[in-house]
Amino acid sequence: MSIVGVSGGLSSPSRTYGLVQAIINELNDVSPQQGTLIDFASVATAFGSVLSREQLNFEQEALLQRIEAADILVVAVPVYRAAYPGLFKHLFDLVERDALERKVVILAANGGSAHHALIIESHLRPLFSSLGAYTVPTGIYSQTSDFTNYQLTSQSVLERVREAVDEAIQLRSRLFHAVEHKGLVNAKYAA
Repeated sequence: MSIVGVSGGLSSPSRTYGLVQAIINELNDVSPQQGTLIDFASVATAFGSVLSREQLNFEQEALLQRIEAADILVVAVPVYRAAYPGLFKHLFDLVERDALERKVVILAANGGSAHHALIIESHLRPLFSSLGAYTVPTGIYSQTSDFTNYQLTSQSVLERVREAVDEAIQLRSRLFHAVEHKGLVNAKYAA
């Protein structure tokens, strides 16, 4: 099972990166496969000059393929002017149309205050639903006061992380078994 985290912020170091890291750490504690983390801040400007998938260089294509190959995807964005960064959206505009179908996604966001907590429902969930992904019910929102030196330290947010990770593992297991069962059923009737 492949686990990939995407920190969709444009600055480094960032609390958004710390949020994704906390989620990946929790996944690593319960999964035999270790998750990897993509810090979009380190590659964002290169994606800004690309208008189509055909224009990607080798490194950009490899990054997109890592995202597309994930069984569980963790995505976190900073809130900027009540939305996610435009380059983050552009990254997912370049993802193949059906590449995230039936993939499990944990959604997270970080903002300066609680005023922007609905970004998960108003922006992120519709984006990933349009890509055919299954988003777990528990979204994770953090704010500046939940961090110490860019590390997530809020116990209430860490509890939401555990809930979302549990939901992701259960959903991934159900989807895997459903596909496995469907294959057995189709093989039975094909004979």
